[in-house]
Amino acid sequence: GNPELPTAVNITWSSINFKTILQWQPKPSGYFYTVEIHGQTSDTKKKCILTSETECDVTDVLRNVKETYTAHILSVLASGMDNFEEPPFAVSEKFTPYNQTVLGKPEIQNYTQKGSKLSVVFQDPLTPYTFPNGSFQSIRDIFQDDLEYKLYYWKDQSSGKKDATTKSHTFEMSVDSTKNYCFYVQGTIPSRRENRNGQESVVLCTSLGRNILDEYGAEVFIIIAVIAVAVITLAIVLAVFLCKRKKAKAAREKEPLNGV
Repeated sequence: GNPELPTAVNITWSSINFKTILQWQPKPSGYFYTVEIHGQTSDTKKKCILTSETECDVTDVLRNVKETYTAHILSVLASGMDNFEEPPFAVSEKFTPYNQTVLGKPEIQNYTQKGSKLSVVFQDPLTPYTFPNGSFQSIRDIFQDDLEYKLYYWKDQSSGKKDATTKSHTFEMSVDSTKNYCFYVQGTIPSRRENRNGQESVVLCTSLGRNILDEYGAEVFIIIAVIAVAVITLAIVLAVFLCKRKKAKAAREKEPLNGV
């Protein structure tokens, strides 16, 4: 082989919603990398052949998401791929997509607060994998009953947080009809020991009966009041000063007449 060639180090798997990228170091100089994906029960597959990059999208060769894989990153010369000697290589940690991919952000489609009921409708994140008809599979299509969602919600301007759980696409909670609420949604796989909770959706807030005090808080009004008092005080002081100055000027204008 080519034992003098450097082998890859710091090999990591990065996977969100089953889109999986393999990354490593160092940048090659005078040689290339070729990635081999080894499954426990599947045939070895080559990816990113003779690449000078230090990452490789291996999503399409991990379709059996419950399989456990390892990656061999070969260090090769361009002319060395046709010989029968095994090139030097580094081996990654094991990776099982079903257990280790990170759940991405759910997309909130609609939300309403009517009276004392808060309703939130959201959509599953999609994966890169498709059905035979070409439509993309969602994470729910793969995880089935293993997938749950949590809604975290709280009164606007408050730190007290509550949560609710569902296996559907809708949340309905009883809330205080006089208060606005903020919330976000997060996917979770309770059966996992690691990577159980997914990424959080954007935080949204209702605006039912929202007034300027709710929007900006009492601190802003205190500041405005202080500024208003200062302006009024300044106006009074200025008016008094101008009045006194006017009287003094009038008095000076009369002095010559008194002296005649």
